Amino acid sequence: MSTQGYEDELRAERGYVAGLYARLDGERVRVRAAYNAALRGTGGTPMERDVEVRALAREMRRLDVADNGLCFGRLDARSGERSYVGRIGLFDEENGHEPVLLDWRAPAARPFYTATAVNPENMRRRRQFHTRGRRVLDFTDEVFGRPGDAERGGRGDAALLAAVNAPRGEGMRDIVATIQAEQDEIIRLDHPGVLVIEGGPGTGKTVVALHRVAYLLYIQRERMERHGVLVVGPNPAFLHHISRVLPSLGETDVVFMTPGDLVPGLRVTAEDTAEAARLKGSCAILDVLAAAIADRQRVPEQPLPVALGGVPMRIDAETAEWAREEARASGLPHNEARAVFAEIITYVLTERAIARIGRGWLTREDREAWERMRADLLTELANDDAFTAALDELWPVLTPQALLARLYESPERLRAAGADPALWRADGAAWTVSDVPLLDELIDLLGGDKQADHIAERERKAEAEYAEGVLAQLVDRQDSMDDEDHLFATDLLYAEDLADRFVERDTRDLAERAAADREWTYRHIVVDEAQELSAMDWRVLMRRCPSRSFTVVGDLAQRRSPAGATSWAEMLEPYVPGRWVYRSLSVNYRTPAEIMTVAADLLTEFAPEARPPESVRACGVRPWARQVTMDELPAAIEEFVRQEAGREGTSVVIGPADVPGAVPPAGTKGLEFDAVLVVEPERILAGGPRGAAELYVALTRATQRLGVLHREPLPRALAGLAGTGTPARAGNSRTG
Repeated sequence: MSTQGYEDELRAERGYVAGLYARLDGERVRVRAAYNAALRGTGGTPMERDVEVRALAREMRRLDVADNGLCFGRLDARSGERSYVGRIGLFDEENGHEPVLLDWRAPAARPFYTATAVNPENMRRRRQFHTRGRRVLDFTDEVFGRPGDAERGGRGDAALLAAVNAPRGEGMRDIVATIQAEQDEIIRLDHPGVLVIEGGPGTGKTVVALHRVAYLLYIQRERMERHGVLVVGPNPAFLHHISRVLPSLGETDVVFMTPGDLVPGLRVTAEDTAEAARLKGSCAILDVLAAAIADRQRVPEQPLPVALGGVPMRIDAETAEWAREEARASGLPHNEARAVFAEIITYVLTERAIARIGRGWLTREDREAWERMRADLLTELANDDAFTAALDELWPVLTPQALLARLYESPERLRAAGADPALWRADGAAWTVSDVPLLDELIDLLGGDKQADHIAERERKAEAEYAEGVLAQLVDRQDSMDDEDHLFATDLLYAEDLADRFVERDTRDLAERAAADREWTYRHIVVDEAQELSAMDWRVLMRRCPSRSFTVVGDLAQRRSPAGATSWAEMLEPYVPGRWVYRSLSVNYRTPAEIMTVAADLLTEFAPEARPPESVRACGVRPWARQVTMDELPAAIEEFVRQEAGREGTSVVIGPADVPGAVPPAGTKGLEFDAVLVVEPERILAGGPRGAAELYVALTRATQRLGVLHREPLPRALAGLAGTGTPARAGNSRTG
């Protein structure tokens, strides 16, 4: 194409995209007006109005995210038809609802990501726009069928390389304009069960999983919107990093949590020792929990005295044993089975008391007198503090937190439950991430407090009775007895309806309601860094998604948790036998070849069976290493920080927890930075059984520049760094 021809084409494309923005602005005005009218409207039922308001609010959000990169390309078919592809779909209402912009998730848009010279999918050309704000700066064309294209077999990479070379910001960006064919296949995969996406550092597995969520919401909108989507990530920093992707795609019915957030009311970040995490993460801990509960279901060593009807009574071991057997046989959770236990105890006490009180004058045949006396005794027991205290001693109402805390703090209780002594911890120690699935399990094993439920029910009835009194005052039928056509308030409203009007309505959006409700079930769950989850973590997540629809993202080579996955089959087969599929990503879009070469040497040493991903680019900057003394270390770190502060992009110092200003490797999982300084890799490597995996994570966070400061000699796996030369100052690079 000649220079003049290119300029003419560019001018035409700018005009078309400007027209799309004008259409977008018009849609915004129309939807905003409809939204305001719906808020003021009085037609239809309250539920119908609520549905309309929520639908219009979603449409406003969809339109609001489209300003940046509304249209990012064009497809020219061999038939001559042109299709523009963008962030959302727009239509010409006056021309048969013809699409003027295809949503990137629409089936017709797929060739934009998958067409190649070898398989053009009936396409003649793919045009990609480079935009800033609302303006098209330039474009690149890939014409299928030109000489030499078949040999290359791939798509043009100008837009991709521009994206991966761009400086990193505070959060992850969407990739709708640069999705690659292997990524697109996974995003659109039609599989109703569990999809495992495995890939090494920088392969884009996280962003692919998030785009898959956006795609599923697009094609299954009604089914997925009612329950929403849960995204589970390794730490709060990671969730903050990825939190913009789905909103940038117009999707907001998504809950973000770490494994430490899965029980409402808890925000847990502390970690256990490796041994404690391994013990708590194994399903063998279920036997310990069951035994710990059983240990609290007691039989008295000595009879417990209870006065009843003026007669001294007692709860003996035989009675308590019978009651305990019946309560356990009921199959109810512990707190709910207390009612069965109490019923047996109450039956025995009242039978014995009646027999003693009525001796000589009351017979079994006198059922009315017998039942009257029983009712009186039951009332007496219900108000007897000594009887309640006896029940609390033998079958206490338990909460998950109290049961687990007292178990951990008592060597005797641990021993009675058959637990490993390594679970002992000091009184008042904070909850750890490994405790969360145990607490969640105990919610089901213990069940609710029926007594509290009865109190709530009594309060509801009291409110209804009060409302009934209000209705009675509103209507005096004596004043209207001759008026046959009079319509009374009670003809339209029941007391319970009036009481309900005083109940606070839940105005939270779906994500807020789901996050606060332990019983909420999701339509789909994304699990990132899934190799770190224990068997107990998976039990929690499976309870949250009865349909077993998951996107599981991870890399077994990066596993650091002793309770994590050693194989995907081991974790998933117990829950979804035959219902999970595996896909891998092989191209590294983040880590340049110079850095990946260093990381690959380490990978070969600690996970020789794993294949490092192939970097799509080189950055031209070789990673460096520098040996320093303890006294020189702080100044060297400061030098790196100061130099990177003057550059565009992001940087981080990664090292052991006691290095000032350093982030532990685990805190950077899933994140990426333009520049990374790894401090004391020899200590990271020696830090535990998974130290090599942690060092591998640290080395693969950089997108442009990597430096290493070490006090001891470099680990053997990093010996290649020494050959690159040692810079005179930290942060600079030169060959020796």
